[in-house]
Amino acid sequence: MQENNIERTIEDIIAKVKKKNKRADTKIILRAYQFAKEKHGDQLRKSGEPYIIHPVQVAYILADLGLDESTICAALLHDVVEDTEVSHEDLVREFSQEIADMVDGVTKLSKLNYESVEEAQVENYRKMFLAMGKDIRVIMIKLADRLHNMRTLKYLTRDRQIANAKETMELYAPLANRMGIYSLKWELEDLSFKYLYPGEYREIIEGINKKREERLQFIDKIENEIRVQLKKQKIEGEITGRAKHLYSIYRKMKRDNCTLDQIYDLFALRIIVNSVKDCYAALGVVHELYNPMPGRFKDYIAVPKPNMYQSLHTTLIGENATPFEVQIRTWDMHRVAEFGIAAHWAYKEASFMKGKKANVVVTEDKLAWLRETLEWQKDMQTPQEFLNTLKTELFEDEVYVFTPKGDIKVLPRGSTPIDYAYSIHAEVGHHMTGCKINSKMMPIITKLKNGDIVEIITSDNAKGPSRDWLKFIKSSAAKNKINAWFKKNLREENIEKGKEAVEKEIKRIGMNYAELFKPEFVQGALTRYKFNTVEDMYAAIGFGAITSGKIIARILEEYRKVHKEENVEAKIEELAKEKDKENKPSKAGVVVKGIDNCLVKLSKCCNPVPGDNIVGYITRGRGVSIHRADCKNLKDLFEDSESRMIDVYWHTDKKASYNVDVEIFANDRNGLLADIIQAINASKTKLVAINSRANKERIATTDITVEVEDLEELNQLLKAVRKVDSVYEVKRKK
Repeated sequence: MQENNIERTIEDIIAKVKKKNKRADTKIILRAYQFAKEKHGDQLRKSGEPYIIHPVQVAYILADLGLDESTICAALLHDVVEDTEVSHEDLVREFSQEIADMVDGVTKLSKLNYESVEEAQVENYRKMFLAMGKDIRVIMIKLADRLHNMRTLKYLTRDRQIANAKETMELYAPLANRMGIYSLKWELEDLSFKYLYPGEYREIIEGINKKREERLQFIDKIENEIRVQLKKQKIEGEITGRAKHLYSIYRKMKRDNCTLDQIYDLFALRIIVNSVKDCYAALGVVHELYNPMPGRFKDYIAVPKPNMYQSLHTTLIGENATPFEVQIRTWDMHRVAEFGIAAHWAYKEASFMKGKKANVVVTEDKLAWLRETLEWQKDMQTPQEFLNTLKTELFEDEVYVFTPKGDIKVLPRGSTPIDYAYSIHAEVGHHMTGCKINSKMMPIITKLKNGDIVEIITSDNAKGPSRDWLKFIKSSAAKNKINAWFKKNLREENIEKGKEAVEKEIKRIGMNYAELFKPEFVQGALTRYKFNTVEDMYAAIGFGAITSGKIIARILEEYRKVHKEENVEAKIEELAKEKDKENKPSKAGVVVKGIDNCLVKLSKCCNPVPGDNIVGYITRGRGVSIHRADCKNLKDLFEDSESRMIDVYWHTDKKASYNVDVEIFANDRNGLLADIIQAINASKTKLVAINSRANKERIATTDITVEVEDLEELNQLLKAVRKVDSVYEVKRKK
């Protein structure tokens, strides 16, 4: 994306579209522009500019990527449903179903009620991914929309800048990476970096500029040497030098704990040739000219990344022992590296230099990760669960392992032989009894490393997967297949268990099953939690995916609409109290399954409170240690001894107080600390300790310890502190 700060016009868009495709229907693009301009009318952006400037810039980004006319139209219209009186039906009538559906895919869910801002945001992500499954161009519009918003972020308040930059870094940049659109990915990362770490951003820019000439001379000399040798070998190619992106420099400095002066490969060389054969020939040329750095060669041509990226990467040693990076690729590979999936809308995978153009359908295997994403999102009952899995799935951090026949399997980093088995086939995973790693018998929860040769041992007598496997596996594909096995094989049993749990809950709150469980009331719960049938709902309750209390609370809401004169508020509140008479709780308010009055200690590393998902660990001589399910120390405990894990849960009738550590980030100002303390006192939460400090960027970090009774009280406190002026992030310490 060159010249990204230039303000584009509709004429620029049409010119760019015609350049990419001479037969493009530019009349419909002009009509979409005029429609959007009329509907947005006098609306202004935060910058004070006419609102129409934003959709025009978004459309130009997509035109530059080579997207088709329908996508350009949808980009021009992408805010009319959300910000004007225009409806989805209006767009179908004025343009087409295709364009209207794309606009709908990027329109936020503003008319529905959610329990929190976070839940509403996650539901927007979920909707976006579903629309993306139907038409992947939806995500292209969303990425272009986010890119232009990031380019104009200076007009927002500091807290909004940080919130948007953080979301971009965590979600949109990894998504652009997954789509293989590096031209968007790098700019999204650098813009986020600029607002999240302004001091470090300025330091890197100043440091690069100081020695820019010296480094450019170094690269020019190498470029000329390589060009001469390529010509001698009769290899046609283009050699260009490029600066490393700012965020990648910062990440390397943090990773290697070094200063900018210690990073020599701030500039890299890229060699673009005509064929794969020439790629390897060019590699031979550069390896003859300069010594390669051991362990720094990567062949992404033989083993492409899942986002279709292909190149040869090698790091070489130049004069004065200065390392520099060289990337070698064909023109086709270069186009895909820049535009990723977008490249498939404008060109066939033929010679880019010859300019042969044709529409092409993206092959199934190249979108396998997207299909898996859509599969696992169906079963997510809580917004946070969906968001956590989404972020894990988007961050491309992988391990490459081999089958015994030499085939390569790409898995998420931290994967186990269980993940590997399910990547081959679900039945291999279901019948797995053991594994060999590099011809040696190893535990099936061993973390795989790059280059491992993995062999799965199966048996026809295997009883199927264990629920414990879900604690160790990393890939959503494996989780999906294991959960599907349990749902299918234990469905009848789960339906029975779920039905019993519902009947028991209805009886406990003093209601009549026949009166409450009518189709018109039950439908509300089915719709809210995305169940197709009552049996599916029962199965989910029996399976443990959702509680009977949640279901009945939702049914009671529908019941209340009809029986307005009856007070069912108390019954809804009662449902929140999970009574369990099987075991007596400990003093800490935790029930250890199968043991009464067990010695229980709440772990200080994660400070669990009622409402948190918890896990018990049997210690040596100190009873059961209680950890949050997301505690970072659990991984080490699992490795120590999985067999010492025990089921535990909160006994909500047991009242107790729990200390929780919270971190508050804000823009420093006079009176900030006093306002934070006032918000804590107003929420009637006991403040145990407080410590506050500010850095040179005037970002204030405040650590507090508070005493709460449960997660609900903690969430109310976090919400109250977030409302304090200048506070932009409040989070619980892990």
